Amino acid sequence: MENEIRVRFAPSPTGYLHIGGARTAVYNWLFAKKHNGKFILRIEDTDTERSTEASTEGILDGLRWLGILWDEGPNLQSNNIEKHKKIALKLLSTGHAYKCFCTKEGLDARRELAKEEKRAYKYEKTCTNLTEDEIKEKESKGMPFVVRFKVPEGEGSVIFKDVVYGINEKKYEDIEDFVILRSDGSPLYLLSNAVDDINDRITHVIRGQDGLANTPRQILIYEALGITPPVFAHMPLTLDTKKEKISKRKHGEVVAVQFYREKGFIPWALVNFLVLLGWHTSDDREIFTREELIDAFTLEGVSKSNSIFNYKPGDPKFFTDPKALSINATYLRSMPVEELNVYLKPLFMNAGLWRDEYESVKKNWFNKTIDLIRSRYHTLNDFVNLGRAYFSDEFPVDEAASKKNILKHPHLKDIFPLLAERLGECPAWEISDIEATIRQFIEEKAENPGTVINGIRTVVSGQSVGPGLFELIEVIGKERVIERLKNTLVLYK
Repeated sequence: MENEIRVRFAPSPTGYLHIGGARTAVYNWLFAKKHNGKFILRIEDTDTERSTEASTEGILDGLRWLGILWDEGPNLQSNNIEKHKKIALKLLSTGHAYKCFCTKEGLDARRELAKEEKRAYKYEKTCTNLTEDEIKEKESKGMPFVVRFKVPEGEGSVIFKDVVYGINEKKYEDIEDFVILRSDGSPLYLLSNAVDDINDRITHVIRGQDGLANTPRQILIYEALGITPPVFAHMPLTLDTKKEKISKRKHGEVVAVQFYREKGFIPWALVNFLVLLGWHTSDDREIFTREELIDAFTLEGVSKSNSIFNYKPGDPKFFTDPKALSINATYLRSMPVEELNVYLKPLFMNAGLWRDEYESVKKNWFNKTIDLIRSRYHTLNDFVNLGRAYFSDEFPVDEAASKKNILKHPHLKDIFPLLAERLGECPAWEISDIEATIRQFIEEKAENPGTVINGIRTVVSGQSVGPGLFELIEVIGKERVIERLKNTLVLYK
């Protein structure tokens, strides 16, 4: 379709899908959706030593989990190598490229000399003006060569407007003749990337700021082929708290999309967080539905400043950026319970907590319990870890809570069995009757209300915090609560 917006996400399959790459995919996807365009997925797998099928599948799986689905692809760049070579030969035939016979050793020596003389090295165009006879002679001797792009000479410049960073200019004299075809005949990234964008009819290249340096050279390739370059929009980098670029090698699993899936993130919550790493609206809103985000997203809203991924290594509570946890918590605490249960059921099944009756006879109880306990949770995993006591008689007791609320008050082991008997006489297992029974018991025993209430919470739920005590007791159920209070003694062993 003429004038159709076409964007692409082009990761290299050399590892998992990390948050930086995922953010680039999200920006491209949002831009395509906003303009009723096409989002193309390209896998740049020409690095045969590092690219793996497992990494490719990991990228696809990560995008599917996020809900960032592509309209075309995945296209493997390796399938287009012959097209890349053909374009290199075309540039050679039109005089926009030439054969360079300079050896690696010779080039290294020149670079070393430049370093010693404290000057920047730039290829000297040694092979630019070789005659046909000189080229034939070198080839007859079997001398290897690369194909270099011939940068125009003179006082001209490559000038382009980046949507985010504005007008960029690079003088011809500051661009060295760059290699587009290696001596073994394989194309380099600069050529392959540009040719694939041409073949895919890409109208907008939305990528990380670290690709900005490549843009002038790629524009030269477009111009040499007589093709109008796409619009470029470079995204700010994502840095850690030390202002170092986030990377798979340095930061490990904490920057992997799969890590957040395993930690219990809701997919759209992570998308919502990722889009805020370098983009904002005029009203600084942070929570968006899918439709709201598509409607609100613009490239003009992308910041020039690098974003900070503020995770705290070694902190079990904030294993990732606190804002990411906050956004995830907002979603799981506010979304319809039935929708939340779609994510919870597989986790409950894996943890051995699922009962088929939660979808039938105990459906109302299950939904009520989930709705009650989610108010303090940050991830889906919290439901099966912190909330296990609501669904099973086998649950852990938080060590700090036990020390503070149980072991510090030895007499509770004597009065809690008595409280259990009193609760057994409760006329109706409703919040008002439960509260009245417990408060009357506390008054009769002349106990400190806080001591008793905190102790009950820890004995019954294994935690020191949670929903209101009386609501908690009601949903856990009469038999379970009575049994746990009777067995308080086991916590002192």
